[in-house]
Amino acid sequence: MKKENLIQYIYGIADNALILGQRLSELCGHGPNLETDIACTNIALDLLGQTRCYYQYAAQLSGDKVTEDDIAFLRTERQYKNVLLVEQPNVNFGYVITRQFFYDVFHLLLLEELQNSDDEILSAIAKKSIKEVSYHQRFSSDWIKRLGDGTEVSRKKVQDAVNDLWKFTDELFHLTEDDKNMLENGVGVDVSLLKEKYYQVINEILEEATLIPPELKWFRKGGKEGIHSEHMGYLLSDLQYMQRTYPNMKW
Repeated sequence: MKKENLIQYIYGIADNALILGQRLSELCGHGPNLETDIACTNIALDLLGQTRCYYQYAAQLSGDKVTEDDIAFLRTERQYKNVLLVEQPNVNFGYVITRQFFYDVFHLLLLEELQNSDDEILSAIAKKSIKEVSYHQRFSSDWIKRLGDGTEVSRKKVQDAVNDLWKFTDELFHLTEDDKNMLENGVGVDVSLLKEKYYQVINEILEEATLIPPELKWFRKGGKEGIHSEHMGYLLSDLQYMQRTYPNMKW
């Protein structure tokens, strides 16, 4: 097993948490009410905490005095391996919740399998994170139901979000070469096997929320290979601003 393949595999998991955590952090102080605002901020903190665990491991593997901050803030856009779904902008609250819901269901399924990894560190991170992500899924699922089966306006907004974000869900189950390499070595998860269960859970919640899953045959992909949407560059300019403006600054 090549060390670089493992590092890239870690990026493929951790970058999702970093970018989605960054998106949620943009909402701090802008939630529909205080309780929900705090909940979204706490979810962002959970995701960033998980990111740190992964990046610390990747930094340890990289050597050459690489730090978790270097990995988070000093890579170029093409070096991030997150899926396109998590970088989509905060259009409105229904959009934020739908994006969160689509990712949470996948994230929990992934961690349930990753805890069986032969890599003890990845297994430990997965076991530590499952409780947090279980809450994330409950939170976003409950809001999907409330919005979908709520007012005419809330239902339209969340249905529009489902229609728009659905095209990004299939990428969650694509296997990169690094994924395949880690799978062969007993480290990674075969995400393609999670697809059926994923859509089963998604469709059950949407049905309960009186929402309709789109019938699409065309999906967008590229994020796992470092090819991102137009939103990613703007997100990184905010995320990386301090580190790039004041290099090697110490608090």
